[in-house]
Amino acid sequence: MTDVAPQEEPAEPIGPAKVFVWCATGALAVLAVAVAAVLVYAARALLVQVVVAVFLAVGLDPVVRWMIARRVKRAHAVAIIALVTFAAVTALVWLFAPALLQQARELTADFPGYLQGLRERSPGLAQLESRLGLQPAVDAWVREMPGKVGTQAVTVTREVLGAVVSVLLVIVLTIYLMLDLPRLRRGLARLFPKRHRPAVFDVTNLVIDKVGSYMIGNLVISAIAGVVTFVALLALGVPFALPLALLVAVLDMIPLIGATLGAAVCVIVSLAGSQTWTTPVLVAIFFALYQTLENYLIAPRVLRDTVEISSLAVLFVALVGATVLGLIGALIAIPLAAALRVIVGDRLRARDEAAEEEAPDEPTPTGATSAETA
Repeated sequence: MTDVAPQEEPAEPIGPAKVFVWCATGALAVLAVAVAAVLVYAARALLVQVVVAVFLAVGLDPVVRWMIARRVKRAHAVAIIALVTFAAVTALVWLFAPALLQQARELTADFPGYLQGLRERSPGLAQLESRLGLQPAVDAWVREMPGKVGTQAVTVTREVLGAVVSVLLVIVLTIYLMLDLPRLRRGLARLFPKRHRPAVFDVTNLVIDKVGSYMIGNLVISAIAGVVTFVALLALGVPFALPLALLVAVLDMIPLIGATLGAAVCVIVSLAGSQTWTTPVLVAIFFALYQTLENYLIAPRVLRDTVEISSLAVLFVALVGATVLGLIGALIAIPLAAALRVIVGDRLRARDEAAEEEAPDEPTPTGATSAETA
């Protein structure tokens, strides 16, 4: 008795109705993606503020957990951090704002006279300006600047108020995220299958620890750079020492290129405000010595518990972040790269350990001596 192979059912013919359903489904998917892209683009400013708040909350979480380990409730720890931060910012504004306003007032009150004084004190700058034919354009810009400032006062005021509102929103979001960060970590782990949740939770905690340590350490290094730069510029008699020191502190948060940019600005200002080459040369020497000290002594000690990233990766990530979101993008890109480094490194380490456990022991060749086996 022979087995009869079952006959395959004929394929259902593709009719116009099925083609219409496929086309409609594809059109709806494309429409959904387009609507999502439009919504993301419309809310890009808000999303940037949310991302900044997330990184601030993650960066401050190690401090919160350090206080919790000393029997301080999370809500009280967050409140203490918020109050200390507010007090520190208020003290900085109270100390530095009058000097900044005074220097800005002196600069804007007689900007043409200040420019002429620069030309008289720095003949090399005046000769370079004349050689390049820039003097008529610079004089015209100086004459038109006060009128432009007056006409754009409303726009400037609106932008300042918008910046204040954005900062307040980031602060509020950061406080709420710091309060709810444990619940958010558990919620993130619940998005994965149950067997992977412990690993996801451990990786999340590791990322928060490393990224938070990196951000706090970077802030400490930038503060040291700003203070040392202010003292050095003040001692060398460089004009606008306080604004330049603040600029160096902000730019120093961008690894590799930030400190160099701040040093270049300080050298240019010292060159324009000095009659001789002595002050610019001393400023350049100071930054060369300080950057060496920061790279080989300060940064390794402060960032010894953080994620190590190659210099090429840091430079590439910082440039990409600056291209996408400007200075904020450059500052956020490095912690984001550190988080990815932790996640990828943990996955690769787990894969290698699993491969070693599954690999069978290699048999010893017949006749091999103990020395050859060793």
